[in-house]
Amino acid sequence: MEGKEFGLGPRPKRSLIASMALVLLGAGVATAGNQGIVALNGGPKGNQSLQASVIGSLANANPAPAQSSLAVVAPSMSSPNLIADIVRQVGPAVVRIDASRRVQTNLPPMFQDPFFRQFFGNGGPVPPSREIQRGVGSGFITTADGRVITNAHVVEGADRVQVTLKDGRSFTGQVVGADPVTDVAVIKIAAQGLPTLTLSNSDQIQPGEWAIAIGNPLGLDNTVTAGIISATGRSSSEVGVPDKRVSFIQTDAAINPGNSGGPLLNLKGQVIGVNTAIIQGAQGLGFAIPINTVEQISTQLVDKGRVDHAYLGIQMVTLSPSTKESINNDPNSPFTVEADSGVLVARIMPNSPAAQGGLRTGDVITAIGGQAVRQSEAVQRAVEAAKVGQNLAVTVQRNGREQTLTVRPGPLPANLSNR
Repeated sequence: MEGKEFGLGPRPKRSLIASMALVLLGAGVATAGNQGIVALNGGPKGNQSLQASVIGSLANANPAPAQSSLAVVAPSMSSPNLIADIVRQVGPAVVRIDASRRVQTNLPPMFQDPFFRQFFGNGGPVPPSREIQRGVGSGFITTADGRVITNAHVVEGADRVQVTLKDGRSFTGQVVGADPVTDVAVIKIAAQGLPTLTLSNSDQIQPGEWAIAIGNPLGLDNTVTAGIISATGRSSSEVGVPDKRVSFIQTDAAINPGNSGGPLLNLKGQVIGVNTAIIQGAQGLGFAIPINTVEQISTQLVDKGRVDHAYLGIQMVTLSPSTKESINNDPNSPFTVEADSGVLVARIMPNSPAAQGGLRTGDVITAIGGQAVRQSEAVQRAVEAAKVGQNLAVTVQRNGREQTLTVRPGPLPANLSNR
């Protein structure tokens, strides 16, 4: 069946324990947040525009610095048509990605019945059929020799990847590597002298700054939308993608199906993020992976073809007085809680690094690597920053006493990273 998109995994299940936002370290699994999120080859539309009067107010801003000879040079900030100038300059480095795969599908059991088999000539088993599943996304070129950044879900399971430039040239792409945990992928095409985009420092962006998104939503190539940075540091649990390890940029620039993998730009024409997801049912809310995260992940994909994520193997919940009361009043709870704050270890995965390091269910984590933590997201970030195989100090409260354990994070199991 042609036209069917792929790359969307099953939606995460909600926790069975009310008020508990569980996070599975290593997979980033969390059930916090009241709204789900969907990958950008499917989802609702946003609609925000940039007012001309606001653009005009930028006329006296300082000019953008010149970029390298291979990079697209952003126009002067004094241009009265700032957005149009930026798009004209950076547009050639934004690409369309068509990915397809062949999948085998078995016919319903009824067609194996002898009555139906007689219609297939020899009366033997009905051969399985094969269908082509297709997905369309976006990407952008970062090196003149053909390195392209996109989302992992855009190329997930693809047998064939076709990269099309704005000027009409089309290349067969090779997937260098894909990391489902951060939804980042790198594609290589055989070309030289290509236009490229310049990367910014996403740690420096602030809510209220302008943002521009370019991509191929709904198959409409080179679509441009603009808005502002609505927020930064949105955790995976907040936006409902518990299997990801990303602190998202939130924007109200319209992002629709097909924008996945396209760049989110600042007013210098520099990439600040990779558009990846929107909240289901929301209007005008989009999300992007910070480009600093993308750069770090893509470097590992190019060097090793994979990314090693540190893994402890615990489920946890951020404590509050109400959460404490809920747990202690639950007759089915396997433990009681004394602390009013901290990060409660609600479950230890069997044979995990946490289990081997001596962590127990009911422990309350108060510090990681000597740094105080109060929320489960902070623990997750600390573990993600840790190195696989190296000792990590975990301070916990247990039975009213504080103690520090040494845990050695392991690599994230493949069955969790592919969830």
